[in-house]
Amino acid sequence: MYAMSPANPTLLSPRTKRPIPDRALLLERMKSRESDDRALVSRAYAFSEHAHAKRQRFSGEPYFVHTFSTALYLAELGMDARTIAAGLLHDVLEDEEIRAATLENEFGKEVAFLVQGVTKLGTYKYRGLQRHAESVRKFLLAVAKDARVLIIKLADRLHNLETLEHVREDKRRRIALETLEIYAPIANRLGIGQLKGDLEDLSFPYVYPAEYAATVGLRKQKGKENQKYLEKVHRSLQKELATAGIRPLATDYREKHLYSLYQKLKRYDMDIEKIYDIAALRIVLPTVADCYQTLGVIHSVWRPLPGRIKDYIASPKPNGYQSLHTTIFTGDGGIAEIQIRTAEMHREAEFGIAAHLAYKEGAGWRHGKKLGKKYAWIAELSEWQKNFRESAEFLENLKTDFFKDRVFIFTPHGDIIDLPDGATPIDFAYAVHSDVGNCFAGAKINGKLTSLETKLKSGDIVEIVTKKQCIVSPKWLEHVTTSLARKHIKAALQRNKKRA
Repeated sequence: MYAMSPANPTLLSPRTKRPIPDRALLLERMKSRESDDRALVSRAYAFSEHAHAKRQRFSGEPYFVHTFSTALYLAELGMDARTIAAGLLHDVLEDEEIRAATLENEFGKEVAFLVQGVTKLGTYKYRGLQRHAESVRKFLLAVAKDARVLIIKLADRLHNLETLEHVREDKRRRIALETLEIYAPIANRLGIGQLKGDLEDLSFPYVYPAEYAATVGLRKQKGKENQKYLEKVHRSLQKELATAGIRPLATDYREKHLYSLYQKLKRYDMDIEKIYDIAALRIVLPTVADCYQTLGVIHSVWRPLPGRIKDYIASPKPNGYQSLHTTIFTGDGGIAEIQIRTAEMHREAEFGIAAHLAYKEGAGWRHGKKLGKKYAWIAELSEWQKNFRESAEFLENLKTDFFKDRVFIFTPHGDIIDLPDGATPIDFAYAVHSDVGNCFAGAKINGKLTSLETKLKSGDIVEIVTKKQCIVSPKWLEHVTTSLARKHIKAALQRNKKRA
């Protein structure tokens, strides 16, 4: 795990391979200290080790290394004992022909349910688009029943990627591409920033090897220079904060993940000089008031770059991320990004839904409706996927509607509508209600009338102007991004056609 030092900031290390299986290590990493929880995990450890004793992975390692690594990562995420036990057991039904009834007798209904949920995801092997789409559908249905199934699958995928070099080449690329297109975006929507970055960086070299090599070179070229500026800012900032009576809980340097850097480089024609957040200084503080006070101290010493101050505390990202971001001129020709947040915000940024469940929901894991508004999309997935019969259409709309970068748009009353990047006022109108969309006459963005093809940006306040006579235009289909809007427009056009 990435540790933050309260005294000396350090550049965050890349993810390392998992350690060899060790029951004591797994129990040590568990958040729970309840004797019943630790006994459950110990029994699952022994059961899994015995069940997989005769099997090896392509790497030549005992298969149990994989199930242990999956469980260890779940423990590090702060997951509950039943989820960790299910992580240890997640392959015994499929690979070792253990019966579900045996698991239920040994570990209870809840653990058996989780293991079955993960197992069902693996029953469809990749043999073309249709089978792949069916596998993803099963995954989404299982997730809608219990979000922990998803977390186990992500942990399982992480360790598979760490040993991907031992898999044959065609399969390597397929697994890596699926991770970039499905699993990493899921981790992002769940707010698990650390896991999302690891999944992407481990997949990146197998999908885009040339681009990976170029990005590594560019980051190496610019990273040392940025670190020098950050170290200088950090020394000065410590003095200024001490004078102001502010005591950070921790500081560190955050180096941008490679795939995330590549995505940004593409927007700037691979010009590394236009990227200001290759590395950032992160400050963790006790309270929200301390965060804003620290921002004031920073701006009293260094001049901020115009347009580079972002308040994600007042307006969190759709996945729940909160922090203050500012980019400053260091005074000696350098530019540095600084991120400011509380300890709770940091925990949510790193662990997302896992932190939400572990720290706020207690045992209330099941069903998306219990996870709060920002995770309502989990429950929506099972209903949404029924709208698509064709595999290609289903997968394409999945990437657009759920896993594309998100923007958050405000209604005039302050409600937040979460939409995919590239959404237009018509998408917004249909997201509010189908009747609002069907009666769309125009839109005001931040108080100004705008055209229907305008791309919405996070933080926009959108007011939809409607008319009494609802007339849906076929031209609207050219200016929508979401499948929801497209579905309602086509249905309205079909009704109008029948009336005519």
